[in-house]
Amino acid sequence: MLSRELEQSLNLAIRKARENRHEYITVEHLLYALLDNPPAIQAIQACGGSIGGLRNELDNFLEQHIPLLPDDSDEDSQPGLGFQRVIQRAILHVQGTGRKEVTGTNVLIAMFAEKESHAVYFLSREEVTRFDLVNYISHGISRVGGESTSLPPPAGVDQEGRV
Repeated sequence: MLSRELEQSLNLAIRKARENRHEYITVEHLLYALLDNPPAIQAIQACGGSIGGLRNELDNFLEQHIPLLPDDSDEDSQPGLGFQRVIQRAILHVQGTGRKEVTGTNVLIAMFAEKESHAVYFLSREEVTRFDLVNYISHGISRVGGESTSLPPPAGVDQEGRV
């Protein structure tokens, strides 16, 4: 099952692509939408990422590099393969761990398997890594200020990292 916040993020990604008449809904649309997802925001910031910086990079990328649907087309934006793989990967991972709910942070982690995506490139430019995200989600360890700092675990996770 998807968390309510993740459902809202998915709807936002789809809406953004359709409003801009983008041919595909991409991993970059998904990352853009996750910048309004509270657990994902918290995780990105705990790993040293800048929400504003990512939003600017993604705005520019989406505007300049995503193909548009023809003006006379009745077609709608379609989920790209990378977008579908990220969602599927996050769902399978959560099912494999025995948890019941997929969150924005699970999707962020799953995104890193799309190594050739601009979304992962933009995260890496902010020095957000898969390792740091997993450390934060599992153990509540933040990398704010360049040092590892122990924080309380994210919402829904107990002190030992169990959901």
